Amino acid sequence: MAGRIRDEDVTYVREHSPIDDVIGDFVQLKGAGGGQKKGLCPFHDEKSPSFHVTPAKGYFHCFGCGQGGDVINFLMKMDHLSFTETVERLAERIGYQLHYDSTGPTQGSGINRSRLVAANTAAAEFYREQLGLPGPAQVGREFLTGRGFDKSAADLFGVGYAPDEWDGLYKHLSKLGYKDDELNLAGLTKEGSRGGLIDRYRNRLVWPIKDISGDIVGFGARKLASDEKDQGPKYLNTSETPIYKKSQILYGLDMAKKEIAKKRQVVIVEGYTDVMAAHLAGITTAVATCGTAFGDDHIRIIRRLLMDDDAFRGEVIFTFDGDAAGQNAALKAFDDDQKFVAQTFVAVEPSGMDPCELRQSGGDIAVRDLIARRVPLFEFAMRSVIKHYDVATAEGRVSALNQVAPLVGKIRDASLRPEYIRLVAGWLGMEVDVVSAAVKRVAGKSNTPLPDAPPMAVNLSDPLLMLEREVLKAKLQANEIAPQWSEIESNAFSYPPYAAVREKIDSLPEMNVSSLLERTEDENLRGLITELIVEPIRTDGEVSERYVASIIARLREVALSRDIAEIKSTLQRINPVDEGERYNEIFGALVAKEAQRRAQKDLAVGDL
Repeated sequence: MAGRIRDEDVTYVREHSPIDDVIGDFVQLKGAGGGQKKGLCPFHDEKSPSFHVTPAKGYFHCFGCGQGGDVINFLMKMDHLSFTETVERLAERIGYQLHYDSTGPTQGSGINRSRLVAANTAAAEFYREQLGLPGPAQVGREFLTGRGFDKSAADLFGVGYAPDEWDGLYKHLSKLGYKDDELNLAGLTKEGSRGGLIDRYRNRLVWPIKDISGDIVGFGARKLASDEKDQGPKYLNTSETPIYKKSQILYGLDMAKKEIAKKRQVVIVEGYTDVMAAHLAGITTAVATCGTAFGDDHIRIIRRLLMDDDAFRGEVIFTFDGDAAGQNAALKAFDDDQKFVAQTFVAVEPSGMDPCELRQSGGDIAVRDLIARRVPLFEFAMRSVIKHYDVATAEGRVSALNQVAPLVGKIRDASLRPEYIRLVAGWLGMEVDVVSAAVKRVAGKSNTPLPDAPPMAVNLSDPLLMLEREVLKAKLQANEIAPQWSEIESNAFSYPPYAAVREKIDSLPEMNVSSLLERTEDENLRGLITELIVEPIRTDGEVSERYVASIIARLREVALSRDIAEIKSTLQRINPVDEGERYNEIFGALVAKEAQRRAQKDLAVGDL
């Protein structure tokens, strides 16, 4: 609208736009006494609220960054609007008809936001009408019904259909008086290959995207064509425009904001249909990003809505697919969690279904159960790492610990670390002190994961490796006095070359050194065997049957001790209440192993 808004209209709009109501669309405000309200400042990042609003006087001020002013100043700064656009928006909000002077300078300049919003609103109405028409729109209706959404659900979220035409929307909006530059600027049209403007969306299901105040600022469109007619991406979102900044928009936030503030909970899902499914299932705090990753701007918006007094006490619940991409997203969210202090959770359906699929499969209750089963993000991230390792082995547990310890060390809330150290110890089946020591080594260091340790040289003078070597030498040099050989546990030889020699020996029908060497093709292994054959057995006296029995007993004692450690680790990871039968079975095996170990220890004591 050309011309200058009359001063009396500006005054009326300012006085009849309660500043706390307007700011409340962006910031969760709480009473601060003395007729004031406070919240987290939307203009800078802060942990404690320094943003104060005085409704009686109609002003706000942030004692942290110094920003302040009246309701018009706030909206101009918040949405980057001109003075005129701001007054027009506030007037529309209270249903007041503005009057303009045809002479005099205009108040402010720049993009006419109200025109762009109006164009998007008209486009949304056009798409919605198209969805109800017979003919081509049937494919869009079938898409919705196939995902469990009826007409009332489509109407609730304003879902529409972009017809399979080059310029259907363009012609419609042009008749309504919108100019080409406005339609291009709003992201509704684009330049065609043959010149002129064409619709941005064609033969697609369309979701209107609203900002936090409820203005339609863009669209998300889902491809319906299964052939080569549409070469575009599956989902196509409005490009960045003066009114649409995808990093600052959360789909569904306009509907969810009051519930988010009331319940102090926000559920982050991955798509438009997931938001629909969640809301229809009763999860009315669900929102989604619009074609971009969850980022810092989104975090700031949510923190402002969840603020309670001087502390963040809400819940942020992420839903991720159960696939690798979902796991990576969770680990990325682990870093973002630190900006939420510690109230972040993850809800993942084991089958990998998203909320929309889950609602189709199990109904509304299945979606509610998914959110109810949420687990802390810290726990989810750590378990996601641990599951890539075989914690039934000592090597797997150590490797998993090396990767998880930096995650525990990243937790900024130091009071949480001891609890997660205990949890990790339980998940890995390790002692708390061992996990604690690993975390202390990395706490305070770089947030990047620890590099893999370089391979260490094997110390063949290690007493246990010397014992393994002596037993092999006794078998090769004095086989006739080593009858206990067949009883040696399969894991007794921890050094791979020694284990390979044992395997070769056991592959023979009967022990014969010549046959052993002939069957050993690997030159290195054959060389080791010859070493063991000629190297003297380490004993001060005669190589007796008793001596051989004692070193084999000592080797078996060590092997059984490894088995016992593995069994204890397994028991530590089992809940005796939930898995009582399995727990008792494994505990029985532990008792038997302990008895065997004591017997071998008795045989070995005093003879080495």
